[in-house]
Amino acid sequence: MKRTSVTALLVLALVGGVGGAFLETALSSGGRPIILPPITLALALAVIGGIIISLAVPIWRLTRGKAKAPIDPFYATRVLVLAKACSLIAALVVGFAIGVGIYLLTRSVVPVGSIGQAIATIVGAGILLAGGLIAESMCTIPPGKDDDDDDGKRAIRVRP
Repeated sequence: MKRTSVTALLVLALVGGVGGAFLETALSSGGRPIILPPITLALALAVIGGIIISLAVPIWRLTRGKAKAPIDPFYATRVLVLAKACSLIAALVVGFAIGVGIYLLTRSVVPVGSIGQAIATIVGAGILLAGGLIAESMCTIPPGKDDDDDDGKRAIRVRP
């Protein structure tokens, strides 16, 4: 599995930002109430970011030789996929919250409490994004001494 690229995160944040600003504009022009992310969303995102790191710690210990008990490979795969999904979704939520914040700042009367909710969501999703990327890096296996030969080609192991 490839590592999460910065380009993918930036594209998702841009899509979320444009979508958030467009959604808020469409709702307000239709006379409907706009969507404001609650503070509890920011708290939940931050807690999930911490949980995903705690799930990756046993894998990190095993890959660094600090754990003695083996870990189920399916568990490691699930944690890695969850970490990647968390980082991608967090980039989308960061973009959405930035779009909501930009929409709120362009109004003639700026609702200070609503700006605070948008900023809290940006921070919470940023913590989730960082947690996903950290957990993803914790799930990688460090390169060994005999992974590559001198020419950079894959070493072939022959057993007698």
